[in-house]
Amino acid sequence: MANSYPEPLDFAGLNTYSVHDRFSKVTVDNFAQPLAPGASIADFIASLPEQFAGVDFPELVDALVSSHKNNHPIMLGMGAHVIKVGLNPILIDLMERGIITSIALNGAGIIHDAEIAMVGRTSEDVGSVLGAGEFGAAKETGEVVNGAVSSGAALGLGLGQAMGKFLNEQKFPFLKESLLASAYRLGVPVTVHVAVGTDIVHIHPSASGADIGTTSHHDFKLFCSLVSKLEGGAYLNVGSAVLLPEVFLKAITVVRNLGHTVNNFTTANFDFIRHYRTMTNVVNRPTASGSGKGYNFIGHHEIMLPLLAAVLVERINKI
Repeated sequence: MANSYPEPLDFAGLNTYSVHDRFSKVTVDNFAQPLAPGASIADFIASLPEQFAGVDFPELVDALVSSHKNNHPIMLGMGAHVIKVGLNPILIDLMERGIITSIALNGAGIIHDAEIAMVGRTSEDVGSVLGAGEFGAAKETGEVVNGAVSSGAALGLGLGQAMGKFLNEQKFPFLKESLLASAYRLGVPVTVHVAVGTDIVHIHPSASGADIGTTSHHDFKLFCSLVSKLEGGAYLNVGSAVLLPEVFLKAITVVRNLGHTVNNFTTANFDFIRHYRTMTNVVNRPTASGSGKGYNFIGHHEIMLPLLAAVLVERINKI
């Protein structure tokens, strides 16, 4: 068989230029700096490399500090994993300081938080009980959550407020570690957005679809009211890949449709991996038509949220 390979290209005539004359995106001035012993959180932030998240994270902190300083809301939407990895005390502290002004949860969030309030522990070993059909069958969990939902429906309350009220009234032993109980005590609005069938309490005989729907729909309208005042503020989505990003996007369109100005605000998503819906519905689309900006950070909640909280508290204490 004849050789059909072409001759290798000759690079002898390649045009070159001096690296000294070329623009470069990275210089030694942008490099990270090692921290000295005893450095502050502010020193740590200043030591970050001026690249990617090393730029975005300080920018987000600046935006959140500005929102707080100017009495604009900082709304938090979060999945239940944030509770499961032990971050309630961090979030409660931020609420007590007036930094977090509202919280949106999915249905799993209220379940784990209610178990924390009741017994100081949560998150069963699904693999060990699923085969026997026992997953989610804890009697007290179903009774407390569904009881709170039905009580709230009867009183005309939203699901989040109903849960906080019910937990406090039961005088459970771990109320100070409960996000819902603490928010109710502090007067911080909590909204709960439920997809029926996704949560273990929906399999219990005490579950009322009518009461779940009534209280959760109440909370969606309440969430929209909170979003209508988001101008100049911030919305943080932490650990919810689908449900809360969808709720947030619907709320944005509702309030704009009703004539509210919500164009200049900050959004940020924190999660373990990059998801399409969070990038689209939280980071990009809501801020595209105004002067706001969205950010995305990949990392473990148990590291990223305490870091963000520490930076915010240090900066805000200096105002």
